[in-house]
Amino acid sequence: MLEPTEWVEPQEWKQVPDPGPLRAPVIDNHTHLDATGCRTADDVAAAMARARAVGVIAAVTVADDLASARWAAAAATWHPDVWAAIGLHPTRADVLDEAARTELAALAAGPRVVAVGETGLDHYWDAAPHDAQREAFAWHIALAKELRLPLMIHDRDAHDAVFDVLAAEGAPDTVVFHCFSGDAAMARSCADRGYLMSFAGPVSFRNARDLHAAVRLAPVELLMIETDAPFLAPHPHRGRKNGPYALPYTLRAVADLREADIDELADTVTATTQRVYTLSDLRRSTAV
Repeated sequence: MLEPTEWVEPQEWKQVPDPGPLRAPVIDNHTHLDATGCRTADDVAAAMARARAVGVIAAVTVADDLASARWAAAAATWHPDVWAAIGLHPTRADVLDEAARTELAALAAGPRVVAVGETGLDHYWDAAPHDAQREAFAWHIALAKELRLPLMIHDRDAHDAVFDVLAAEGAPDTVVFHCFSGDAAMARSCADRGYLMSFAGPVSFRNARDLHAAVRLAPVELLMIETDAPFLAPHPHRGRKNGPYALPYTLRAVADLREADIDELADTVTATTQRVYTLSDLRRSTAV
């Protein structure tokens, strides 16, 4: 059995409690099943059964280093509700040598890989030099275009720089800003370019006024939701261990902020996610 990236869980990290079930199904378009504690096919099955019980019918498990890329590509073949995104997190950009590029490209061409990422720029952490991040980002952009896959972007404290690289390299047909962290002006810039915006738990935080403005402005056809589990647990469970099953909290927060009917919003974001990642064999029934 392939081992995912090593993840040391904080001691006594309490889980987000189960939300009430949704009436309309949704998809967690960005999660890290390995970091939530999944190791085996049985672990993945248990995680997705828990998710389905509340209306989360599928998840895209996302790589952030080589070990998790190998694991994600394998895990996507273990369960019909799981797909994979393959890439190298920008904080690990300095290990993207020729051997890593060859392996990542081969993994990204796998049958249940639906996106290249997460990639992009991170100017918050100093884990990798900015020039190495830019070079790695450009390589991922080229790979996404070569494979005709969506590009899943990590952008932390680097909004303008990310836009600059996309413009310089030529963006793929489909670009998704994972865990959108900008304000209304950035949401407008994304909308003008046709870039998708995926909102995670922080949009539910009471003090996240810029995110609230952004999610209200984002065109509904460019809107998606995610957990980024096990991180970014939503209000009122901020700081707890997140999971795909907790996605309804974020959906409800987005519906409230947009003053939208939650079932209609769920239908729309699910259809968008299915279209963006070409989930042609999606099982919509929530029966486990």
